[in-house]
Amino acid sequence: MPGPTAGSAGDTSTASASASAASTAAATSASTSTPTDAAAAVVAEAGTAPTDAVTAKARTAGGASGRATIGVLGGLVALGPLTTDLYLPGLPAIADDFGAEPAAVQLTLTFSMFGVAAGQLIFGPLSDRFGRRPPLLVGLVLYTLASLVCVVAPNLPVLIAARFVQGAAGAAGLVIGRAVARDRFEGVAMIRFLASITLISGLAPILAPLFGAQLLRVTSWRGTFGALVALGLLLALVAFGALRETLPASARRGGGLAATLRTMGGLLRDVPFLGLLLTSTFAFGALFGYISGSSVVLQHVYHVSPQTYSLLFGLNSVAIVASTQVNGRILAPRFAAATLMRAGLMTLIAAGVVLFLVTAVWDGGLIAVCGSLFVMMAGLGVVLPNSAARALSLVPPQAAGSASALLGTANFLCGAVVAPLSSLGGNPSAVLLAVVVLSCAVLAAASYLLLLRPGRPAPEPAAA
Repeated sequence: MPGPTAGSAGDTSTASASASAASTAAATSASTSTPTDAAAAVVAEAGTAPTDAVTAKARTAGGASGRATIGVLGGLVALGPLTTDLYLPGLPAIADDFGAEPAAVQLTLTFSMFGVAAGQLIFGPLSDRFGRRPPLLVGLVLYTLASLVCVVAPNLPVLIAARFVQGAAGAAGLVIGRAVARDRFEGVAMIRFLASITLISGLAPILAPLFGAQLLRVTSWRGTFGALVALGLLLALVAFGALRETLPASARRGGGLAATLRTMGGLLRDVPFLGLLLTSTFAFGALFGYISGSSVVLQHVYHVSPQTYSLLFGLNSVAIVASTQVNGRILAPRFAAATLMRAGLMTLIAAGVVLFLVTAVWDGGLIAVCGSLFVMMAGLGVVLPNSAARALSLVPPQAAGSASALLGTANFLCGAVVAPLSSLGGNPSAVLLAVVVLSCAVLAAASYLLLLRPGRPAPEPAAA
């Protein structure tokens, strides 16, 4: 259904309103109270209502400052996929070095995901209370130190523990990056902003395995973590010098832990927000099922080399980067977000079905498997940015950090649970990988259809 905006929580487009009014009104859809009461509750827990000055700033930010922010946040958000993907070609080498089973080594990925989930719950609310810059800088320093511990880890348990801290500290960039997007932009402009960040950060999963595989030619897997030490230090210096505060002191949320929990509770009772959160979470599960399982499956089942795996991984990453850009720059301004979400979810399910057929029913070979994964990634490039932008558009700026924390925590908790599933039983299995991807796709579509039912009236964020 064509429409002027891309942020509807339902299937009905509405006329554009002011960005501030749409954001505040969209926060009113709690399932246990009237729309007016729900909006008042969320804003009250967040602190003061958005001021005209803050709203004006969010709508007018751009130019050189906007480009600088995109560049810095793109690098910060890229830290996540770099942390995950750079060492993937070295997973078999880690198993050999420590004499561990592949499933045990995959715990380094699982606990990193748990760390990212926990870190977002910490840094998101802190950024609502103290501003965006201080928590971000603290997180980057901790990330650098944890990466250093990974370099010198004497055994697998120490490496797993260091990966947990590394994930928790690196989460600062992820959660605060989304909060900054909510500070500065609304509606379609937010989707475009997230698309610009994704263009930068999307190069990370393409280049990281390639770079990691080349590093393994000249160093051990420890050298890949040494590269992350240098990257963490560089980003800390760049963020300190280039990233400006986007949440003024007058707009910050007061109160302590109890106020934060009440704010999060109010968000979780908002049915459209919860539906988008669950849709994003299960779609993210499909992504991390692929990320965690593809290295072992492609190398052990289809016997590709680390270098070939990195090329295939990079090719599939092109799909999500390209579809994200097409979504943000071409489709979002022309079609309602509900239409794009349905198309993305249908693509995701279709790819999962084909992947299951070519692995479980007949032997489709490497090309069929990689083709299915390519289409899956293209679908994720539509589902993930739209669900995140729409969910953030439903909350006032004072609660953006908490909302971003809920989104990120749910995503990475699902990723942590899904990560080891493709190696259940001790042996890598392409069929298990297909089952994981398809199951997550079905759950994502079910969450969207059940909680954001066609015809449910809901406000749509106005284009900035």
